[in-house]
Amino acid sequence: MSARTLCAAAVSLALSLGSTALAQVNELENPGVTSAVQDRPYRLLHELDLWFGVLPLDAFYVGVFAQVGYVYHFTDRFAWQVGRGAYGLAARTSLRSELERTFGVQPTANDEVQFFVGSDVMWKPLYGKLAVMNRLVIHGEVHLLGGVSLFRFTNSGFRPGINLGGGGRIFLNKWVSFRLDITHNVVIPTGGGTTSFANVMTANLALALNFGGND
Repeated sequence: MSARTLCAAAVSLALSLGSTALAQVNELENPGVTSAVQDRPYRLLHELDLWFGVLPLDAFYVGVFAQVGYVYHFTDRFAWQVGRGAYGLAARTSLRSELERTFGVQPTANDEVQFFVGSDVMWKPLYGKLAVMNRLVIHGEVHLLGGVSLFRFTNSGFRPGINLGGGGRIFLNKWVSFRLDITHNVVIPTGGGTTSFANVMTANLALALNFGGND
């Protein structure tokens, strides 16, 4: 074998080794796009909710209510709040008491929510976890709501409404979580001779019990 052939072979080997080493360095420095999304430790399927809430929007009374509901979770992102039902009590505000005392307004003149039922679709776009003082990890999610409600008022009777809202959830474990929802209901003017729309806001906190989601 001639010297020229040996020299060419040596140069070719050096270039090959250099290319391999450079490729390995580039791979370490630029690993490319990877997926680092952790699987959820808590999954929901059948959810039973026990609610306590308030109706804070009316100037003449503040309603407080208790509610029960059932939710079926199709996936981690979509769920159907199949049914919910609430019964409330009204606490008069100082403005209403002043009107009744000063101007003789009858207590029955104000239309109050007695109870309501409804159903909603849930979309859950955000899920995450927070580290508290590097000692505790809290898992939670954020959801949006849209659905229909049927209200029973003291004066105008039954009236349907359309509601939009949202909320969040904090998981205690795979069976129990706390859920906070805020919704705004636009009530349609039907029943009792009413000709105007009404607005009913709800703010409620629930103890949510999960069955079957982690099986």
